Amino acid sequence: MDDRLFRNAMGKFATGVNVLTTKVGDEPFGMTANAFMSVSLSPKLVVISIGERAKFLERVRESGRFAVNILADDQQHFSMMFAGQLKDGEKCEFEDLDGLPVVPDAVAQISCNVVNEHVEGDHTLFIGEVTDIKLEEKDPLIFYSGKYRALEEQELSVV
Repeated sequence: MDDRLFRNAMGKFATGVNVLTTKVGDEPFGMTANAFMSVSLSPKLVVISIGERAKFLERVRESGRFAVNILADDQQHFSMMFAGQLKDGEKCEFEDLDGLPVVPDAVAQISCNVVNEHVEGDHTLFIGEVTDIKLEEKDPLIFYSGKYRALEEQELSVV
């Protein structure tokens, strides 16, 4: 099968939108990603996936830490900014969670220490042990079939 068919099929899985962040020295870094999931409750583990060509990959390796920022439905600009889709000039005024830069007012901010990494294909999977969490009562930003979407609550219909 060709790459476009595979990408289109994977795009049919609706995901939240995340900005991954880390800090090397005093400098914060971030990138937009949707490859994130929880792995274990005990210990509390999550996994992120970073492409081999992403500059962010070496920054996570160097810092040994990362944060996942689950974006709110009014934070599409952060997704576009950290994906390099906006013109230079706009900056994020990060907050701090357990010593890591985090996106303000995200639905969830999750700080992690890297406990393992696995190279699989053209991506590296980082397993992170969660060290802290901050939550906001907001709706998440959704990505489906190449477009941003908002979550809509539906009534349960009984047939």
